[in-house]
Amino acid sequence: MRLGRFIWAVIYNFMAYQDNDPTAADRKKDHIELALKSETPDIDGRFYYEPLFSAHPEKGSWGKFSFLGKEMQNPLWVSSMTGGTAMARIINQNLARACGKFGMGMGLGSCRSLLFSDEYLSDFDVRHLMGDDLPLYTNLGIAQLEQLIKNNQLYLIDNLIDKLKADGLIIHVNPMQEWMQPEGDRYEKPAIETIETILNKTKHKVIVKEVGQGFGYESLKTLFQLPLQAIDFAAAKGTNFAKLELLRSDAEKQRIFDSFVKIGHDAKEMVELSNLVINELGEKRRCKEVIISGGIKDFLDGFYLIKKINTNAVYGMASGFLAHARGDYETLETFVQSQIDGLEVANAFLKVK
Repeated sequence: MRLGRFIWAVIYNFMAYQDNDPTAADRKKDHIELALKSETPDIDGRFYYEPLFSAHPEKGSWGKFSFLGKEMQNPLWVSSMTGGTAMARIINQNLARACGKFGMGMGLGSCRSLLFSDEYLSDFDVRHLMGDDLPLYTNLGIAQLEQLIKNNQLYLIDNLIDKLKADGLIIHVNPMQEWMQPEGDRYEKPAIETIETILNKTKHKVIVKEVGQGFGYESLKTLFQLPLQAIDFAAAKGTNFAKLELLRSDAEKQRIFDSFVKIGHDAKEMVELSNLVINELGEKRRCKEVIISGGIKDFLDGFYLIKKINTNAVYGMASGFLAHARGDYETLETFVQSQIDGLEVANAFLKVK
């Protein structure tokens, strides 16, 4: 009799539990069916998983922080890559809206087309969409800056920054891209001379970036000693504009120069080189902030690298954002929210090794 009452009590309690959790039966069925598919033979060895010391994070838990002299909410940097087409306008506007909503910074694609004409201004005019309180930078290449210096036209940079209501200028360093591009320009001087001239002859805040192959040790050491607002890695293993331009060339040029586009430094190596340089320079270092970009696929890549570098940093995912910015804004917003959710969970439960 006692055993019978015990069995009925167990059944009653189980049924009551089922009533209180209507998803339990389906969930347990899923567990049975998916158990064998849930093994993880490959472990991400970059992190210690520490599940004891945090509750699940609330949205917005990363917290506001200062970067490029402004206040950001999340450590993501958006680099749009184009202008001059209807698609570019949609992309830039979607990205700027996302920056405004999620508190991110943005670097525009090359603004060369705006130096002498406002025909494509609407493609880049996004300050009103992201607000005044977040960093927005315009973008010109070394070859264009050489010509402005040569022709005493540096005032055009002032005009460009003013009409876009930007905070400063990104200088993209791209000798390999220009070499591979069928219509490419040729540098008349080393890029460092042009960068130093811009710093000396203009009042603007300057970021220096590469375009998909990154910077080596000597270049990083030189850049960290300049009064730059930031260095943007644009490292290898992401979008490589030298390779992109080579693919636009004839088959013979592709065959001859293909080995060049395989040369570069990925973001992990550049973080390691940066830490080495930062330690070596000590008080001689003038550039204090970094945008880690190039080959970053998701929030775990970004989280790992900004925690590993020994300076104030955010990370960029140009192609990841771009893939979701070409259609309706809601698609992009959903993607960005998922990346931020992942960052917040990582920050709660992971420590980098």
